[in-house]
Order: sequence, then structure tokens, then C-alpha cells
Amino acid sequence: MIELDPATVLYITHPQVEIDAAVAPPDWGLSAIGSARVAHLAQRLTILQPTGKAAVIASAERKAVETAAPLAAALGALVSCRPDTHENDRSSTGYLLPDAFEVQADAFFAKPSQSVRGCERAVDAQARIQREVQAVEQDYPDLALVFCGHGAVGTLLYCALRGVAIDRRWDQSAGGGNWFAYDRHSRQVLGHWAPIETLFAGQRAGCEKR
Repeated sequence: MIELDPATVLYITHPQVEIDAAVAPPDWGLSAIGSARVAHLAQRLTILQPTGKAAVIASAERKAVETAAPLAAALGALVSCRPDTHENDRSSTGYLLPDAFEVQADAFFAKPSQSVRGCERAVDAQARIQREVQAVEQDYPDLALVFCGHGAVGTLLYCALRGVAIDRRWDQSAGGGNWFAYDRHSRQVLGHWAPIETLFAGQRAGCEKR
């Protein structure tokens, strides 16, 4: 059972988005399905009555902010935007159709030290997300942390914490809206990716550590 205490760091990926080929991916917002999934998680957080016990961090991408805002409201917190937690930079390719996107993602993880079609290298994205997450930990030493971010850099963070090589086998399931947690002191990952519907499911007010 995951509990909201200062040792806990949650990494949550944004769920389904409204894809628009005419709009840059960082400006995509959540779809109706994605928004509903976040709203249900926010309801569960409200039941825990954790006001003032957590900080909510988002990248500056619209889909991450739209994921973070309802969760922050439920937690009695403000959203802190940290632009360097953004998804891997693939602006050089522009919008890719689903099949082409999967080919690009496979290559991104398979060749982490190479730039694929001019995009940010996986090793650089991993160093960036690690650096920024550690900076946030230092900024909020006494609060549980809830990161609202992205699948690729989230997986790179997961690999670093687990001490395993970058590999897409560790990626989240399709559709987004997944989470994992780790202990900021031991650096131990507390399980693999799971859908956000499992997060705090069945927990009641007063269950968190005091």
C-alpha cells in the first residue's frame, strides 16, 4: 500500500490526450477519457484528506499540467511547473502517425546514446529527468512528492532508479495514465508501472502515515 509521507515519491503519467496533427504535442490537452480518469483519482485523493502533506510537480506541457491541477486541488496544494521534466524532445520530427511514432520510440530506447532523426538522446533525457527530480526532492524535503509527467522520461527515471539498462521493456502500457513510486531515501522502486485506477484504491481517510 502506497502512503503519502515525506519518503514517498509518486510519478504519474498523463492519460489519454486529444491528438491534433496541427498542434505541437507539448500543447495537446487531455481527452475526455483522460480527464475523467484524472478526476476519479482526484476523488480518491480527497478521501484521504491529505491537505498540505504533498507537493505536486508538472512539466510545462499542457497535458501534464491538466493532469496535475485536479490532483493538486485534491491535495490542497499548488502545481509547481518544472519545465525540465518535459517529455523527450522530438520536435525535429514533428507529428508522427501512430505506426511511425512506435518505430521512433523503439529506436529511442534501443539506441540510447544516439540521436534518432535529430531527437534528444535517451541518455541525455535520462540525465535531465534525474537531475530535475533530485532538485525537486531537495526543494521539498518534508513533503510527499507527486510528479505528473510523461511516459518516456518516466521510464528513463524508472530504469535509473532500478539500476537497469535503458530498454523499452520497462515502458508503461499503452494509453498512459500509469504510475510507480519510490522511496526517496533508499531509492528503492516500489513496484512497476500500474494504471492510475489502482492508486489509493480502497484506502480510507486516516490510512496515510502520520
